[in-house]
Amino acid sequence: MDNETRLRHWRERMEVPLFAASVVFLGCYAVRVLAVDLPQGWRDTFLALTYAMWALFVVDYAVRWRLSGAGTSYPRRHVLDAVMVALPLLRPLRIVRIYESVQRRHAEAKPRLALYARVIAYSGMSAVLLGFAGALTVYAEERGAPGATIKTFGDSVWWTCETLTTVGYGDVVPVTALGRTVAVVMMAGGLALLGAVTGSFSSWLIQTFTLEADKEPPGTPPEAS
Repeated sequence: MDNETRLRHWRERMEVPLFAASVVFLGCYAVRVLAVDLPQGWRDTFLALTYAMWALFVVDYAVRWRLSGAGTSYPRRHVLDAVMVALPLLRPLRIVRIYESVQRRHAEAKPRLALYARVIAYSGMSAVLLGFAGALTVYAEERGAPGATIKTFGDSVWWTCETLTTVGYGDVVPVTALGRTVAVVMMAGGLALLGAVTGSFSSWLIQTFTLEADKEPPGTPPEAS
């Protein structure tokens, strides 16, 4: 079995465990941010779980690197994976891989409605997860900061909706360096996810209309208006 086959098998086996680990990681982080009155013992437990899930991400990345046989070029060829190991809250951005799989199927004759529908559904779910993670991070950093306008988690969620949809009313804005860094990531993520949804839906419509046009016999006169 060659390296590529072993790597593919590893990815298939780890997809569900890594998704579950991402949910646990995000859940533990959310509890630590939102439950301010949580007893210290429970806070330590959730922190240990957070680090354990992070360690699983690191092990997965190391195994993929080893199985790829790419040597030192692997991090350059898989930048997104490296970013998600450093910032596990960005794991919802794995929607990029799903969108790439749709792009590779554009040449097929039959429109794949189920596949396009899954891309749209996964994009929506990723937007929610990315927004929730961003809202948590910004709220944890902004609350109590001098001159902060994001003082509650509700303020943070409202700001997240503005940022992901690129509306930007400006009524609440981050004032800390980390908050503004998260804002840049959220803007880029919102544009990418919206592009995936609109691009996939438009491609499906084009394929559908193209097939209908190909089925019409040559020389068919246009319908009278």
